Parts: sequence; structure tokens; C-alpha cells
Amino acid sequence: MRTYDEIHIENLQIFANHGVFPEETALGQKFIVSAVLYTETREAGKTDALEDSTHYGEVSQFITGFLQKNTYKLIEAAAEHTAEAVLLAYPMVEGIDLEIKKPWAPVKLPLDYVSVKISRFWHRAYIALGSNMGDKKAYLDMAVSRLNQRDDTQVVKVSDYIVTAPYGGVAQDDFLNGALELRTLLEPEELLEMLHSIEADADRKREIRWGPRTLDLDILLYDDLVYGSEDLIIPHIEMHKRDFVLRPLAQIAPWVRHPVFGKTVTEMAEEVSEAESTGTMKTVETVKEK
Repeated sequence: MRTYDEIHIENLQIFANHGVFPEETALGQKFIVSAVLYTETREAGKTDALEDSTHYGEVSQFITGFLQKNTYKLIEAAAEHTAEAVLLAYPMVEGIDLEIKKPWAPVKLPLDYVSVKISRFWHRAYIALGSNMGDKKAYLDMAVSRLNQRDDTQVVKVSDYIVTAPYGGVAQDDFLNGALELRTLLEPEELLEMLHSIEADADRKREIRWGPRTLDLDILLYDDLVYGSEDLIIPHIEMHKRDFVLRPLAQIAPWVRHPVFGKTVTEMAEEVSEAESTGTMKTVETVKEK
């Protein structure tokens, strides 16, 4: 993850109504909030103009108002929702460390406070899009639209759609493929679950491996993360072998490097193209211009 400049808000005192017990939500209590805002301050430092910075006074007022308008049983929930609200409200803030201290925690023991501290950031992911059933373009457009409708996902760039031959040896119609850059607050497994939900809404069936599908959405890259679980591998395990993935991806992210192989998307696309024997790959046809 890249490094950012930091703006610190330390020990902001807020009287609010959060807690498990009825008296906590009815009577309220003091909470102490500290935040580190990860942003860029260079431009503000050069111009000395407030509009080029994130106004820490406004952020302090925003956090205070948010915690006073909303009620949560757990400070974990209060921290999670507050961090997300700040990241959505302030475009220049790329990440936040947020700590909520509860000095009057009802544990019937002497203590200074209990607290929850979390770190949340915007992330950059690249998603592959594919369809070879029905109105293929409509399915891909639907996926792009759905991703752009959410607060926690923002579509940054979309490639052209290209027609490609099917992959995997199963007899089926040609595919329409594309790629997009996504800015997201979702963690990888959360993002995967959301993509599966969009596929399900397109009546995606998972009956034959590499078989026909109305909509296929794959996470190719997520920041510089190297990650593996039973359900998800990042970077996508076969992206460096697939011309139909690399060609559209090279349109929108030619300089991005594979975090394992260290090669740019352009370099990987060129290697795959050179390795293919004549006639293996159908001539690529652009069907949507951006």
C-alpha cells in the first residue's frame, strides 16, 4: 500500500448514546475519538489554500454529528460506520485510523477506558467482465451500472468490449469481454460476494467449468495484494495466460504490475500474444468505444 500524509485529530470528546444497556442509550455518556486521516497535503502546503486540504475542523464536526445522530450497541459498530461515513464524505481522504474510547464502560472494575481502533481505506481493484449468452452487452453494462450505484464501489474506468473465442474447450458461443477499474471500500471476500450477487441477478449458472454464462465477474487484482483462500485467489491465478483478460485490461491499466511476476499488464499481454500459434485466437473486434 502506498504511503500518504497524515492529519491527526486527537481525543475529541463527544457525548452520545451508544451501548448495550438501556441506560446507556437513554442517558448517554462520554466517548473520546481519535483519528488519523490519510491524504495528500503537498498541494495545500504549496498553495496555503484551505480548499486544497481536508479541513480537520469540519471533519471533527462531522464525526461529532454522526455519532450523536446515530445509536449503536457496540463501539465496534460505531467505529465501522463512522469510518465509512468519513471516507464517503471527504473525497481527499484515502484512509482513516479511527479509535473510539469509552471511559465509562460498565465493567464494574477500575479502568481508564476501553476502546476499539480500526483502519479503513479505499482500495483499487481490477475486474474482468465476460458474457456469451443472451444480450451480452446488456449484461456487461448491467454489471458496470450496478457497481456504480453503490456508495462503497466507484467505477473509475471501463475498457472497450471485445469479441473473443471461448476458452477451455467447451463448445459454445463467442464471448464479449471487458475490464474495469474499481475504487472500493470492500474487503476482497466482501467484493467477491457482491460480484456473485450481481452474477446471480443475471441468472448466472455454475454447472459446467468454463461453460457458457450470462455474466462472469472475476477479481483480477486488488491493490498489490497477494491473497489465497478456498474461494478466492488474488491475483487471479490465470490472468497472465489469458489474452481476453489482458487485452481489455491493457486499455485501462497498461502500467499496472502483477504483484507476483513483477510484469506490467502490457508486458504480459505482449508475451501471451507472441506465444499463441497462428489461428488460435479469433480476431479481436471492438464493439463498444469509450
